[in-house]
Amino acid sequence: MRNKYFPLVTALIVMMFWNFACAQNKQPTGEIGTKAADFSLINLIGEEVTLNQFKDKVIMLNFWATWCGPCKAEIPDFIKMYDKHQKDGLEIVGITVSSGSAANIRQFAEKFGINYTVLTGDEKYLQDLTRKYGGIRGVPTTFLIDRQGVIQKKWVGARTERIFKKEIDKYISD
Repeated sequence: MRNKYFPLVTALIVMMFWNFACAQNKQPTGEIGTKAADFSLINLIGEEVTLNQFKDKVIMLNFWATWCGPCKAEIPDFIKMYDKHQKDGLEIVGITVSSGSAANIRQFAEKFGINYTVLTGDEKYLQDLTRKYGGIRGVPTTFLIDRQGVIQKKWVGARTERIFKKEIDKYISD
């Protein structure tokens, strides 16, 4: 005679196995050593830009906001690094979060003389994107992505050109 709980126990075992198998295949995102999540955002002249467009480049992906003091402090160093190393394959991509309209961000970028790519988008999409990068908890947060699209370094908080350059030199010279 079969146990009346046999179908329930069998179902639970199958579900536990399935959950375990799925968890093993889940790739963490936004962590060092993982592939950087692609995105589709709008630049300051209204063109769509994806991360994949920068394939084979070394990318500094900077999440920042126009109202953020430490973010503003980094901008001159990003400008200098971009001027010096764009020819070596460095791309700097700034993604604005909670910074208002594209027009306001464009005025801000012009005022500060930003020469690298600045992107923005719908707040809900940006929230989802920050989750894909491990949950951005504060700005500025910057990721160094190598030519193969793998995250190599993450900085939370403002840094200087000297600190950034020490790391990017490992990847732009190959």
